[in-house]
Amino acid sequence: MSGYVGILVSDPWLQNQFTQVELRSLKSHYMSMKRENGRLNLGDLPSKMSRLKVVGENLTEQERASFLQDLYQNQDDEVDYEFFLKIYLKLQAHASARTGSTGAKNSSAFLKAATTTLLHTISESEKASYVAHINNYLSQDKFLKRYLPIDPSTNNLFEIAKDGVLLCKLINVAVPGTIDDRAINTKAVLNPWERNENHTLCLNSAKAIGCTVVNIGTQDFIEGRRHLVLGLISQIIKIQLLADLNLKKTPQLVELVGDSKDVEELMSLPPEKILLRWMNFQLKKGGYNKTVTNFSSDIKV
Repeated sequence: MSGYVGILVSDPWLQNQFTQVELRSLKSHYMSMKRENGRLNLGDLPSKMSRLKVVGENLTEQERASFLQDLYQNQDDEVDYEFFLKIYLKLQAHASARTGSTGAKNSSAFLKAATTTLLHTISESEKASYVAHINNYLSQDKFLKRYLPIDPSTNNLFEIAKDGVLLCKLINVAVPGTIDDRAINTKAVLNPWERNENHTLCLNSAKAIGCTVVNIGTQDFIEGRRHLVLGLISQIIKIQLLADLNLKKTPQLVELVGDSKDVEELMSLPPEKILLRWMNFQLKKGGYNKTVTNFSSDIKV
């Protein structure tokens, strides 16, 4: 991934409205539309944008045409990629207003437009719990202690994570020795190449310890894509917490088994499966008969 640069947009505000995944997807759609006639005009968009979710599904071609005609007088104007992105944002906002789409309660909607019908949101309570974990485990780090503790009511977490140091340090907390500290660039001010080295090191190391890093690039960290950063932090912390699920560190697990053969079978399971067994064991003891099969839909209130 060291050669990854990503799609850059000259307008910083516009760049910040999309993830790299979305920019690549919209670039592909744009090039496909333009390829048909060699150029793309405003008047072409109402029909061609039917392929895009949100805009295509929630607005008819006539509604898209009427909306664009109200905004722009000359429908023969050529549309370049950045102009296309701005039009997409306006149509997406118009479609969302028509359908009444809103962000989740107690969440921050920080992406104004998306290539799906969902906004990227983050839970403030979830962010606060990760911040508390980071403050607890990294407060004595020689480099990071100048930035800690992080205030969970702010977005400082994402600013601090931009240089890649915090994420690399967190990986080493989860799986000690994964990254040689000498390989991490820890100057007070890093140049773009040094930041890129940290991000590449972080992504490769995160993948090595079992994190899913598909559709995450170094540019996403540099720009502080909050849902991607938080998603990776969540995976790293999960790996750290589940690492203690063994009989040596958690002898209470012996309650789940009857003989030595069962012990071997239990400890061969992934940590998440062991935790599920422990949870169902405790629920059954408490008189709850339903079996929990996952930590998402099955435990929602």
